[in-house]
Amino acid sequence: MEIKESLKLNIQNALKQLNVDFALDQIVIEDSKDPSHGDYATNVAMKSCRLFGKAPKDVAELIVTKLDLNEIEKVEIAGPGFINFFMKNDSLSNVVSKIIAENENFGRSEKKNKRINVEFVSANPTGDLHVGHARGAAIGDSIARILDFDGYDVTREYYINDAGNQIDHLGESLVERYKEILGLPFALPEDGYHGEDVKLVAKRIYDEFGPDLLNKDNYFEFFKEKGMEFELDKIKEDLKVYNVTFDIFSSEKKIRAGGAVEKEIEYLKDHVYEEDGALVLKTTDYLDDKDRVIRKSNGEYTYFMPDIVYHINKLSRGFDQLIDVLGADHHGYINRMKSALMMHGYAQDALEVELIQMVRMMKDGEEFKLSKRTGNGYTLRELCLDAGVDAARYFFVMRNASSHLDFDLDLAVKQSSDNPVYYAQYAHARLCSILEQASDIKVNVSPVLSKASELDLAKALANFPNVIKAASKERAPYKITNYIHDVAERVHAFYTECRVIDRDNLDVTSSRLGLCLASKIILKNALNLVGVSAPNKM
Repeated sequence: MEIKESLKLNIQNALKQLNVDFALDQIVIEDSKDPSHGDYATNVAMKSCRLFGKAPKDVAELIVTKLDLNEIEKVEIAGPGFINFFMKNDSLSNVVSKIIAENENFGRSEKKNKRINVEFVSANPTGDLHVGHARGAAIGDSIARILDFDGYDVTREYYINDAGNQIDHLGESLVERYKEILGLPFALPEDGYHGEDVKLVAKRIYDEFGPDLLNKDNYFEFFKEKGMEFELDKIKEDLKVYNVTFDIFSSEKKIRAGGAVEKEIEYLKDHVYEEDGALVLKTTDYLDDKDRVIRKSNGEYTYFMPDIVYHINKLSRGFDQLIDVLGADHHGYINRMKSALMMHGYAQDALEVELIQMVRMMKDGEEFKLSKRTGNGYTLRELCLDAGVDAARYFFVMRNASSHLDFDLDLAVKQSSDNPVYYAQYAHARLCSILEQASDIKVNVSPVLSKASELDLAKALANFPNVIKAASKERAPYKITNYIHDVAERVHAFYTECRVIDRDNLDVTSSRLGLCLASKIILKNALNLVGVSAPNKM
């Protein structure tokens, strides 16, 4: 059991001995900011004092008398009632042996028997992914990785909008580009796709299927289907390079087959009314600030209607929780969709929506939006080439998803400690180098630690499971990158203060190699949770 969890249980047991029941998740253990104040601190006395009818400081004194001090060197009461813990060195050293023994499973939770569907990216298959999609992909995939590590049964899903007007516009644009290739008169539709990528798709269709497609019956449907298929192939290829894969690609067309939309309207008949010929859903009966049109007066469905069908489809597959990772412009979407699901009897929290704020691409201190190669929007593929996959993934998740992000391309390629991903990866590579240089020396998997930097590092390593739980609960990958930076900082401080390889003192060397090995394991595991590699050399 990790140190913080052990302390929580210790405190809870002390409170029980004082005839006070206090929930474990209400007991907060914080890292002490000042080593002179101990290793950890809690404000539980202040939070529970009303149950005792005493001052927090008096409650703290009572709690301390009931604590099990087996792993604790000393306890101090500070300020109005904070309890500071000074841990025995052995308790921190034991963490190292546990990490080495469990390796990539250290901090992994037992299976929770709860299925979560994480839907992200879901870009229309009408063109290349851009940097906005890149941020959503990095955050969505990292959330899925963290939830999986925390014991949830996670499914990554991509929703293909293949039944709307955008696909018609793609088909129209491809037909015209195909005519251009044949040397025929052509005219791109005003609301079509004019980019170079559509030209390339048209050329691929021409190369694979020849010059006679316009003579086929219903050739327009052929161009739509092939165009969408080829665009989706590109998207999948780019995402694979970006270390993102999906378990399911769901087609809107297939979900709507068999009259699913009409059946859903019939189901919702007690929640709708007509207004000016349109069909309106009474979402204000639940969480929404206004009712929403689901079918226009001309008989066309709004985007909201098939989205309801899609979310019901997902829940019908046995998922306990849906998480949608969407752009910030979907803010008004949340309560209307929750309301529609509640009409089916689902709980309000059956759906969570993580909103992703905009990205500004910066170079030489200035914002840029277009690709220098094509003059079009800056794509995910170009970002991976220019900045590298690791930097792109790391930069996109190291801020809260709800915060605007300036992506500094110059910093992303900089090989110095100013670059946070380079700083983290260099710490891992340094540990690998140390272990390789000392490969002939036996590693002490139960090291004896005494130096301040050794103990600080071990304390950070021990906190990994708690960071996982917090990042999982809050759907917050940035908590992982914050942790990575903290561990890397302590690795570098340890390396600076301590001579790791000392062949005249093999006992100390062996212990420090154990700490190096544990640190290497934690850094690799943490980097993997945000889809970033842990190189052995740099």
